[in-house]
Amino acid sequence: MNALEVEDVSFAYGAREALRHVGFSLAPGRFAALLGPNGAGKSTLIALLTRLYDLQRGEIRVGGCSLRQTPRPALRQLGVVFQQSTLDLDLSVEQNLRYHAALHGMSRRQANSRIEEELTRQQLTERRGERVRELNGGHRRRIEIARALLHEPRLLLLDEASVGLDPASRLALNRHVRSLCREHGISVLWTTHLLDEVQEEDDLLILHQGHLVASGQAAAISAEHGGDLGDAFHRLTTGPSLPSLQTAPHTGANR
Repeated sequence: MNALEVEDVSFAYGAREALRHVGFSLAPGRFAALLGPNGAGKSTLIALLTRLYDLQRGEIRVGGCSLRQTPRPALRQLGVVFQQSTLDLDLSVEQNLRYHAALHGMSRRQANSRIEEELTRQQLTERRGERVRELNGGHRRRIEIARALLHEPRLLLLDEASVGLDPASRLALNRHVRSLCREHGISVLWTTHLLDEVQEEDDLLILHQGHLVASGQAAAISAEHGGDLGDAFHRLTTGPSLPSLQTAPHTGANR
């Protein structure tokens, strides 16, 4: 079962179309990067995936559950790290996690177990009692990832999660998230505007003017449209939007 399926999704703000017939899937344990220039439709897609906006047309399924028909089971399989931090800076690391566990209806025993596991996984055990405002940006992002994983979702969505981090912290965060895919089978959708955060083996989705203009393995897209990811991205996102293009069949982000 795919971690995420997006089928024929379109969305408009009045007369302005933000997304047009977007469709792709994300297999278990895969890292998928979502790229696109400003105004491409990335923010609208994220708002639909997190149900901040209601679907107007199409279908979205998380772990096989429809966001439209069965939103609660679908959202239980989704963990989210938004671009803007939503941590309470005056609470400790552990208090932030306990608050989130309570929102998900976890028992105290279950919360204790999951918090301990995630603090260990994120290498934050020794910082559990520190107030969040005392930590740097990289550690705050790890807290948000720990919080997003507390309820054991199948899919982790990170929306421009590296914004504001220094280069070393940005690289460390990217590597850490990839390890979650390899070692724990979590699927990741990583939105970014930075090409150096994408690796050749990644699934890659490129949005331009509301169209999904490329979908497939990053290396294959680069080879087909210029031989270099930067050149391929430039060719696919300049001028009028093109019909959706897909590289050779791949088990990841396919139309």
